[in-house]
Amino acid sequence: MTAHRIAVVGGDGIGPEVVAVALDVVRATGVAIETVEFDLGGARYLRTGEVLPDDELEELRGFDAILGGAVGTPDVPPGVLERGLLLKMRFALDLYINLRPFLAGPNRHNDGVDFLVVRENTEGTYAGEGGFLRKDTAHEIATQGSVNTRMGVERCIRYAFELAQSRDRRHLTLVHKTNVLTFAGDLWQRAFDAVALEFPDVGTAYHHVDAACIYLVEDPSRYDVIVTDNLFGDIITDLGGAVSGGIGRAASANLNPARTGASFFEPVHGSAPDIAGKGIADPRAAIISAAMMLEFLGESDAAARVRKAVNATTDTTGSTSQIGDAIRSVL
Repeated sequence: MTAHRIAVVGGDGIGPEVVAVALDVVRATGVAIETVEFDLGGARYLRTGEVLPDDELEELRGFDAILGGAVGTPDVPPGVLERGLLLKMRFALDLYINLRPFLAGPNRHNDGVDFLVVRENTEGTYAGEGGFLRKDTAHEIATQGSVNTRMGVERCIRYAFELAQSRDRRHLTLVHKTNVLTFAGDLWQRAFDAVALEFPDVGTAYHHVDAACIYLVEDPSRYDVIVTDNLFGDIITDLGGAVSGGIGRAASANLNPARTGASFFEPVHGSAPDIAGKGIADPRAAIISAAMMLEFLGESDAAARVRKAVNATTDTTGSTSQIGDAIRSVL
């Protein structure tokens, strides 16, 4: 059996703890993996001033996948790691799909959820277009543009349609703000309508992002698959995590469907430095992210077993390691 080569970025705070448990779960499935650890994150930046050197970025490109934990420490200025590490990887490895699943039984918010959000991951307001005029004066001007290309938008929408077509409900909702963002929104709507013609068996809808926030709280079961841009996707997926049982289950995949670079799988909760080292972090988001990694690597049976084991383990009052042990015992 050929082992999958996995780059491991433990990150900061609770990151290394939850990633270690996720890797133990992966190994318990019997899937052969070979791991190489990379020291990337806030701790390294504070120690060496480096974020993601180009030679290490090229090394990451050659792996089958990257499994990461949260990065960030209070001593690192905002934007340093986000742009120098996470966004640099997304752009350089062309990780143009951010996929976040939300699956949970009944909770205090609703009767249960089962939907996916497909977020465009390399364009929009996060592309870095903008600048300052007269900075640090009374007349300072800051601009931050949204970059949307037909290629980038259409490939994201097509991925979302293919994903929706593979699910039982076969429904896709475009979320944007076309009534105000009349250029970017118009491009998204026209691309959505054009691609929809190729998928006549997939039902479609459009919701303004503010309305979608209401629906996600009041009736998330109306959604099957959502496709949206970078900024709106960042916001509504955090809301999705809140209504589906908490951030402890919030997993994500940063995908290069063309496989020209290694895809990156990570929980979307923070590094939580206040509880680091205490062994009380919930590892389920990292474990679900690892299941998404297995799915992308072609290990569908193992991925399904991991998801089933996570869903069967409802007691999360134990330590990080105890929760991992409980999930492995179900496997």
